[in-house]
Amino acid sequence: MPAPDDANLCWSATRAVASAGRLAGQPQPLLAAVHGALDALVGSRLFTVLKTLPDGSTERIYTSDPVAYPLSGRKPRNVTSWYETVILARRHYLGPTKDHIRSVFFDHETIFGLGCGSVINVLVIHDDRVLGAINMLHEEHWYRPHHLETAEPFAQYLVPVLA
Repeated sequence: MPAPDDANLCWSATRAVASAGRLAGQPQPLLAAVHGALDALVGSRLFTVLKTLPDGSTERIYTSDPVAYPLSGRKPRNVTSWYETVILARRHYLGPTKDHIRSVFFDHETIFGLGCGSVINVLVIHDDRVLGAINMLHEEHWYRPHHLETAEPFAQYLVPVLA
């Protein structure tokens, strides 16, 4: 059971995201609220949201670093063990070290240049289909399995954005 302060933080973050979903100008208010909530609860140095396209590639629809990772940037299908685990098996990804990042992301040097050495990819799944992912990166060894559990409910708020 979370400590009272943790429970209050989770509740505040949830309310902020739910409230943002009602605002005009979507999807940016909702995306920004999810980013803010997860930064407060989990932390990140880089936060992006990718939408899965019909050909298996992805398009960036939100970024905390528009210089290194601009909006509308596209990534080709990443046919690695990551693709099998994340896309085909529909499992979130935890890569706690630089070695994990290097083994699955072609842009690992850019990631390292931002001071990032660990990653979580939290899937947005609806009707048994991967619609996209929240990608959070931080210093090496930052992320643990409980971070995926914390972030997973917030990913589902993005179903209407990515569907």
